[in-house]
Order: sequence, then C-alpha cells, then structure tokens
Amino acid sequence: MSRYRNLVVSSVLAVASLTAYAQTKVPTTGVLVVVPAYGEVKHVNDQVRITFNIEEQDKDKAAAASRVNLKMKQGTDILKRQDPQAILQTRGYYTYPVYPEETQPRANPNKPRLPTGWRVGQYLDATTTNLTNLPKTVASVQSVLALNGINFSLSDATSKKLDDLRIAATYRNLAERIGSIARAMGRNEGDAVLDTIDFEGSGNYAPEGAMPKTMMMRSAASDSAQVEEPSFEPGETTLSMRVVGKVRFK
Repeated sequence: MSRYRNLVVSSVLAVASLTAYAQTKVPTTGVLVVVPAYGEVKHVNDQVRITFNIEEQDKDKAAAASRVNLKMKQGTDILKRQDPQAILQTRGYYTYPVYPEETQPRANPNKPRLPTGWRVGQYLDATTTNLTNLPKTVASVQSVLALNGINFSLSDATSKKLDDLRIAATYRNLAERIGSIARAMGRNEGDAVLDTIDFEGSGNYAPEGAMPKTMMMRSAASDSAQVEEPSFEPGETTLSMRVVGKVRFK
C-alpha cells in the first residue's frame, strides 16, 4: 500500500513541476534562433570504375616492356568488345630496375649497383554504368590483366535527379526542427519567421558531414588462364546536405 502511495505522490509532484514550468515563461519576442538541419537521400549505385593493371619482369627491359604493351592492348580490346560504352583511360606506365638481394655488406660500397632485371607495368581504368554485364566483363579481362580495384558510385545523371529530393528532405527537416523549437518555447509555429537560410551549412554551428560512401575492392594479379566470373554487390550511396536557418519570433 505504501508503494502505491509513493507512486501517487510522485505523479502529483511531476504534474506540479510541469505546471510551474509552463507558468514560468521567458520572453521570446524578437529573439533570433539559429537552427541547424540535415537531410539525406539514398540510392543504389549505378556506376563503377574498374582498375586493371599488368606488370612484367625480365632481364631485358625491352622484352618486359613489349609484353606489357601487348597484354595491355589485348586487355583493352577485350574491354571494348565486352562493354563498348565504357570510358577507358590508360595511366601510370612505369619502368623500375630490379637489384639483387644483398645478404652481406658489399666490399666496395662506392661501386654502383647493377640491376639484374627490370619491372615494367601500366594501369587501365574503365568507367561504366553497365553493371549487369560487369562480372562477365571483369572475368574476360582478368584472363590477360589483373583486377587492381573497383569503386562503385552514382552516375552524374542520377546525382542530378537526386538533388531535388535531397534539398526537399533538408528543408523538411529544418521546418520540423523549427516547429519543435517553437513548441518548446511555448510559441505558435506561425510566430516563427525565417530570416536567413544557408544551404551551404557554413559556420561553426554546422555539423561536419560525411563524404559519400563507396565500395573498394582489391585483387591480386591474374594469369592467362580462364577466370571464373567474380561476384559484385554495388551497394548504395548516401547524398547528404546541411542547412542552417535563422528564425526570428514575432
């Protein structure tokens, strides 16, 4: 019985406290409130950037370079056949000397070291929205080149379409926060007048946003044998926006 009495007393005290708080009003006429808000939209990634590479090693620098050039051409031709719409870019051609391992200090450290071979390599990037054919394309190219990396993202066209939705979501969150602040201050939402809206979210009061997420994979070098088709999951990208509004109450 005493426990029930304690609950009743606690409830009465809580109601009394809320009533006293509601009766104690701080003047808010003309006050300027800075309201940060945040909005985001998500969409399945519809674009991928694939990176292939080839590296050869030989005592003869010209022989190593010749094999790299040949395999890069073969891999490029395969990519063009498998995905004619892909945008291709070769880059990062390198040639490095290979020196013998030294287990003991050299008798004459001032004598120049002579290379025993050469490492030659090159990279090939392919950007495409043809994700349906991606496993077959990659497996075909892997018979000649190595898969070095793959990065899923949103295409420019999709990003532009999502921009309207992102702005709307951000503004909706701002309006919801203004309503919550007005109610907490004991004011009507109609008393709040937007003075400034900063869609850049600049200023020290704006939280730092995260960059769009992407998926990255790494793969070891492949040989010339037929390669089974790999499995890929493009995932999704989150586009976010910050907004800061300055609200003045009548």
